[in-house]
Amino acid sequence: MPEQSQRFEPSGVITLTTDFGLSDPFVGVLKGQVLVRFPQARMVDLTHAIPAHWPGEAGFWLARAFRYFPVGTVHVAIVDPGVGGARAIAAVEACGHVFLAPDNGLLAPVLESCDASVSRRVVPLALERIGVGAVSATFHGRDIFAPLAAELAVGRLPPAALGPPVSDLTPGWIEEPVVERMQVTGAVVTIDHFGNLVTNIDRRHLRHLSEATVRVTGRELPLRHTYTDVRPGEYLALVNSFEVLEIARAEGSAAEGLGMARGAPVTVVAKRS
Repeated sequence: MPEQSQRFEPSGVITLTTDFGLSDPFVGVLKGQVLVRFPQARMVDLTHAIPAHWPGEAGFWLARAFRYFPVGTVHVAIVDPGVGGARAIAAVEACGHVFLAPDNGLLAPVLESCDASVSRRVVPLALERIGVGAVSATFHGRDIFAPLAAELAVGRLPPAALGPPVSDLTPGWIEEPVVERMQVTGAVVTIDHFGNLVTNIDRRHLRHLSEATVRVTGRELPLRHTYTDVRPGEYLALVNSFEVLEIARAEGSAAEGLGMARGAPVTVVAKRS
C-alpha cells in the first residue's frame, strides 16, 4: 500500500454526487441527516443528474472535479443499483480528500487520478461507533452515507476507523482510450447541459499527435481552442476546462445535431506527412 502524500484534515465541506434527481425529496433528506449531526456542514451539490444506475459517469466527473474543492473535503457519491444487496461501501483517502461511494467501481477513476491513496471497505463496527442502527434496504444515502459523511467532516470519525486498508475495490466501468502512434480511439462518456459530447480522451492522450483532426459519425472535425473558432452552427472538437476532449457545436447541441449518445466512438487522428 503506497504512503499517502497528504493527510486528511477535515474542512467541514461535503460534496454530493447522485443519480437522485431533484423531483423527489431524496437529496433534501440526505442533507437533513448530515445537518442533524453537523449543523455547520457546508454542502455542495456537485450534480444529482447522473443517469440512473450508471456509476461510471459519476466517477468520471468526481475524479475531474474534486481538485476544485478545499483539501479536507468529504465527497459522497451515490449511484447505487446494488443498494441493500451484497455490495460493500467503499472509502478512499486520496490527495487530502475522503471519498465515500458504493463499492461498484465508482471510485476507480479517483484512485487512478491520485498517486497515493488508501482504500477501505466500511466495516459494521464503524457504523456502530457512530450510532447507526436500523438501516433501510433501499436508502443507504440517508441511513449510512449521510451519517458517515457528517462524522468525517466534523472530525469525530477518522478515516482509519472506517475499516482496514484493502487493495481490491471493484474496478471501473469506463475503459481507457486506445492510444496508437497515429491515432487515439475513445468514446463519449457523457453529454452536458449544452449538448456537448464529453469523451474519455484526456489531453495527455493527445500530446504525441500533431495537427490532429477528430472523426465521428463519418465526419472529420477540426481540433480547435474554443467555441468561437468556428462559425455558429459548425461542429468542432476541443479540450475543455476539465482537460478532456469534447465534441461541440457552436451555439448549438452537438448531441442533437450529430445524433450521438453515450458510448459513441470517437477517433483522433494525426495528420500524415
